[in-house]
Amino acid sequence: MASAAPPATPQRPVPGNFINTPAPQQQQKRPGQTIFGPQAESLRERTAPLQSANLPAQSPSSTKETQAQKAAKSIDLTLQWEEQFPQLENYVTQGISGEYEQPKNQALQPFQEQKTYEIPQRVLAQMNHVQLAFFMGIFAPLGHAWIALDNCLYLWDYTATNPDIIGYEDASQPITAIRLVPPKPGVFVEDIKHMIVVCTQHEMLLLGTAKSVNANGAPTVNLYDTKMKINISGINVTNIVASKKTGRIFFSGDHSDDIYEFHYQQEEGWFSGKCQRINHTSGSIGSQLTSRITAVGSYFAPASPLKSFKQMVIDDSRNLLWTLSKTSEIRVWHINDPNSLTPGLMRPLASLLQNAGGLFQSRTDLLTGRDVHLVSLSVLSALETSKLALMASTNTGCRLYLSVTRGYGYQADAQNPPSSIQILHIRFPARDPNAPAIPAQSGQTALAPYQQPSGPSSHVDSTSTYLLGIETASRFPPGYWMAYQRDPNNPIRNRRVFCVATDTGRLKMQRDVNQTSPFTEHGQWIAVADELYEIAELTDPFGATNQPVGFGNELAVQFDEKSPEFAIVTASGIQTIRRRRLVDMFASLMKYGSKDDEGTEGDIKRFIRTYGRGETAATALAVACGQGVDMDGLRIATVSDPEVLEKARKVFIDHGGSPEYNANAVMADNRAPEEDVKPSPRYEGISIFVARLARSVWRSKIIVDNPKPGFNGPRFVPGVKLDKLKELQRYLTSLLGFLDRNRSFIDGMSGPSTLSRVKTRQEEIALRGEHSYMHGMLKLIESINEGISFVVVLFDERIEDILALLHEESRRRALALTFQALFVSPEGRDLAKELVKAIVNRNISNGSNVDTVAEALRRRCGSFCSADDVVIFKAQEAIKRATETGTQSDGGRALLNESQRLFQKCAASLSDEYLKRAVEDYVSAAFYAGAIQLCLTVANEKDKAKRAWAWMKDGALDSDPRRNSAYEPRRRAYELIFAVITHLDAATANAPELEEDGKRSLAQKRRTEAYDIINNSDDYAFLTDLYDFYITIQSQPDRLLAITNPFVVEYLRKKSSEHSNGSRLYADLLWRYFSHYNDYLQAATVQLDLARCDIDIALDERIEYLSLARANASTRQTIITDSRQSKQRLLREVSDLLDIAEVQQELLERLRAETRIQDPERKQQLVDALNGHILPVERLFMDYAEAAKYHDICILLYKVADHRNPGDIKASWMQLIRDTSAETIAVHGKKVKPWEAVGMTVHSLGRRLGTSPSTFPVNTLLPLLEEYAIEPRQEHPPDTWAIDIMLDLEIPAETLLPVVETMYYSNAHPWNSGSKKRKLAEKMVYVVQRWYEESERSGERVLFGSEENLSLVMDCLNSLARDHTLGQEGREGALRMMGSIRDVLR
Repeated sequence: MASAAPPATPQRPVPGNFINTPAPQQQQKRPGQTIFGPQAESLRERTAPLQSANLPAQSPSSTKETQAQKAAKSIDLTLQWEEQFPQLENYVTQGISGEYEQPKNQALQPFQEQKTYEIPQRVLAQMNHVQLAFFMGIFAPLGHAWIALDNCLYLWDYTATNPDIIGYEDASQPITAIRLVPPKPGVFVEDIKHMIVVCTQHEMLLLGTAKSVNANGAPTVNLYDTKMKINISGINVTNIVASKKTGRIFFSGDHSDDIYEFHYQQEEGWFSGKCQRINHTSGSIGSQLTSRITAVGSYFAPASPLKSFKQMVIDDSRNLLWTLSKTSEIRVWHINDPNSLTPGLMRPLASLLQNAGGLFQSRTDLLTGRDVHLVSLSVLSALETSKLALMASTNTGCRLYLSVTRGYGYQADAQNPPSSIQILHIRFPARDPNAPAIPAQSGQTALAPYQQPSGPSSHVDSTSTYLLGIETASRFPPGYWMAYQRDPNNPIRNRRVFCVATDTGRLKMQRDVNQTSPFTEHGQWIAVADELYEIAELTDPFGATNQPVGFGNELAVQFDEKSPEFAIVTASGIQTIRRRRLVDMFASLMKYGSKDDEGTEGDIKRFIRTYGRGETAATALAVACGQGVDMDGLRIATVSDPEVLEKARKVFIDHGGSPEYNANAVMADNRAPEEDVKPSPRYEGISIFVARLARSVWRSKIIVDNPKPGFNGPRFVPGVKLDKLKELQRYLTSLLGFLDRNRSFIDGMSGPSTLSRVKTRQEEIALRGEHSYMHGMLKLIESINEGISFVVVLFDERIEDILALLHEESRRRALALTFQALFVSPEGRDLAKELVKAIVNRNISNGSNVDTVAEALRRRCGSFCSADDVVIFKAQEAIKRATETGTQSDGGRALLNESQRLFQKCAASLSDEYLKRAVEDYVSAAFYAGAIQLCLTVANEKDKAKRAWAWMKDGALDSDPRRNSAYEPRRRAYELIFAVITHLDAATANAPELEEDGKRSLAQKRRTEAYDIINNSDDYAFLTDLYDFYITIQSQPDRLLAITNPFVVEYLRKKSSEHSNGSRLYADLLWRYFSHYNDYLQAATVQLDLARCDIDIALDERIEYLSLARANASTRQTIITDSRQSKQRLLREVSDLLDIAEVQQELLERLRAETRIQDPERKQQLVDALNGHILPVERLFMDYAEAAKYHDICILLYKVADHRNPGDIKASWMQLIRDTSAETIAVHGKKVKPWEAVGMTVHSLGRRLGTSPSTFPVNTLLPLLEEYAIEPRQEHPPDTWAIDIMLDLEIPAETLLPVVETMYYSNAHPWNSGSKKRKLAEKMVYVVQRWYEESERSGERVLFGSEENLSLVMDCLNSLARDHTLGQEGREGALRMMGSIRDVLR
């Protein structure tokens, strides 16, 4: 091909005039144009307007760039240039094309066949028993093949020798369709990365899959039944497709053009279950009638073509769904929101071709023939192209590239529905090699492009039948096209796949991304042994960048990513192929070579003409450094043949070109001529090779946050995996070794000896410039190696500890540092030195000598040894001298105090390591007070604004930046104080309080000094952590009771208000603290809060808290507290809540003993609900007491709630009496009679109620008991049974007599009969008698307590004596009682 013309020599501004110096004409025809034309321009032109926008303008006096920085610019230019690889529409332009090459040389074929994996014998045995049909495929993300045999699905690791067979055999019907789909986000657990859609004639279900490892360490797959399925009867599903972005699953059947969705969700909805089938094209009734109407219509009219779908594909980048019907109609659907699918434009093939008539001049049967139809659609992602959206393949081997726009050329998506679908480009099939050949022009070779003197379509064969009969085709990014065809000569036995790949090496030669590029593809036939089921990509989808420009650059990633691999699945097995990289082709070319007269040398020349000298040098260098791979038997192996490596070495050395220097260029002032030298293509090849090796590292951050830190994992991880860095270092070391071994053969690296061969001054300058470039590249490679070694060392330490030793700004810059900045920028180097200092300081803390460490710091990074560092060293020296003098002597104490003063002087910049070392020395010298005071000073100096305390008051959120910037430095100082306290307590635990002479002991003095500083501190952040330390670490909460600091109360209040189970400890401490200092009312308030708090406290413990609160609230205090009214209010509140709690406790015990609840879990739930919070009275009544028919507890709740409704109270008493009587035998057996049980219950409940008039109404309860006593039964209670119960409860007779009298005169049932009334009369006499006896016994001044009562009794007895209905015995009893009363009155 004709190479692109190099740019002309740029204009140079010269003071006073402008000179246009044209470039030499011969340079325009020089083949193998390098990428450093723009670089040479930037090196020659140093004026401000031409400088990069990202770099500041430098004056001639600015710091000169180092050679490594110049080499780094070459790497940047290379990466930028490779990112400008043409986008798809730059070579798939409006029009037609058909340029193919089918290399006969095996070394140049685009794909390489790898191993063919056979179907396991156990699966073959199952295939022999298939009754209906089978089909198979491959799940590439799982690394497993699959086969569906009738109603069974089997998976196996196709790469294993004897794989485990994973089976799903629970389908009720034969399986008709299988698809691997991604799950919807948030529906399943994280382990479920993929799902298998299984279809039968009647249902569609989902199987979850998760990768795992079996007992032998081999990868396997676990299947999980999700219990998600839908009914699909009558649909006959043939197409299933799912969105990788949203997980939505769409499918269609063989009988209609309806599109359905398998909608599933985690939870059931109000009006839908977890799964449902959604018809996005018609209503459910209409869709069912469609097939029936069609069937009936076929009797009366000829059958029309069935418009069911052949294929569906989803474009996640544009939120579009494409369908291809069996009648070759293409339709677009808009995926607007998570639950909708809107139909869009529909274009038949004939309509598309009619609108594209201007693309080809004459009619061709390849497009307009009668049997021409579309066999497949392939999405062109928005990441790959901005103008094209779809590629359709015909059965004649043509590829139609379609653009989708919405008017005025704007690109369309689901939010901007397309208004136009047009064919932008038609790619005709390759020319049949057996057809008469078009005369080739001279100079055309196997790798050279077709010459096109008459336009782009001059060599397009629009009548080629070479690919006629394509059954299916698939396209994979960035342009791999694989079409399946039965050999026309033997369609039954011979089947093959035509594999096509774009020659990206030629496209890469195109500089301007807006300029049309040649579209040449390499084709290759691959024979398959049996019927094709699937062609699948085994590796991740290709993408060199995340935008159309640069997306398809295969060369840029050939050393950085795995080469794409594909699987061709047939009934005989799984055949794998791989895309061969350019470096692999070159290695094979060196190994096999051409058989023509020119041989390998001719291959090299053609390679240079096709791809340029720079790319040839980079490829040869890569092969010489061991980057080439080839098939070695059944595996891929690195090409290590010495002959091949030697040939590659010679190509790099002999064909690397020469540097260029334009002597006519005008040089700027103070600028060496070597800086205007254009480096050789050999240097360009080295730059390309290094740039591609370091591509994924160059702009990456060194330190990144750990996305999954785990429980105790590292917070930060390398931005690039250490294995990747070590691999890069290994490759670069191999490159350095190669360059070093061949130094004497490479111009620019062989040293002064090369200059002896130059003939002109111009050549000398060019060689000097080349040497500068080469030397800079070597320095850069060494710098990269050293930088990687530093990163590895950095992560060998605990990076969190290293970063903690840095200042905040340095820590921020360290987290933002990139590999490029580390390798070449002064700022990156300086920061690396600071990190090295932190690493060294961390090791010093492990016991290294102070003087040695200080000397090492001054020697290795002296610019960072500040004035504060000197002060620190002096303080450390004072500690050392104190140790030598004696820490307990006066001189030693003076030196320790001096060291403390020096440390406090530079407290703001005192690192944690230095502080820790000082504290350790102080503790060993028993200088506890000094250690604690130093730590407090450092903490306050590092956070003068008290932001740590503000952070604590605001909730102490981990995401708050104040945690790291303010609290963490304080916390580290506080932890040292806690260590001092621990040591102090241990050292003085057994020390005597007084010496023998009566003076305080020295140990106690040291203890008192230390704790005076601690307890008198006003650093609330410190006190908070200190009290936490006492409670959580030392498990000595009682220590707080002896502290008189007022902050103790604030601390305990805050901790106890957190409403967690741990807050109970702090609340207990708080009320104990109040009680300790005689503030009983506050203690009662805390105890009341504990009793009704939301934390997990058992009911009996809450009752205990209430009892203590009542006792404390009733205690007379000696201190001035709240008013008496507040005290009474608190006491009343405590008493009321205690009454409720006691009833709840009884209810709890009753439920625990309950035998009516058969479900243990339900019973435990009820018990747990009661054995916790004190519940409201209404809930205790409604949910528990009344529901369980605990009528006695209901009555108790009436009292607690002060409920006075007579009807409710009477009903509960009636039910209690009846239930107690009925349950006597079950509860007590025959030992207790029913009426005795009733009496005991009433008596007990009366005692508890205190005979309250509201809940123990005598006027209601006594008639109930009397009525119960006369009920028919085998044995009745005594006549005075009910009255005796009342009298035992100390209910006055003056209350009972009116009640019985009312019953007597009311004539109400059942007391309206003579016998019953006589009984009541006797009871009245009995009550009077008992009242009389009590009055006599008590010695009352007036019988019956008062004249009124006496008159009442006499009137009652007179009335009974005159009532002739009572009988003689009743009247006599009344008369006798009257006589007794009169006798006393006399």
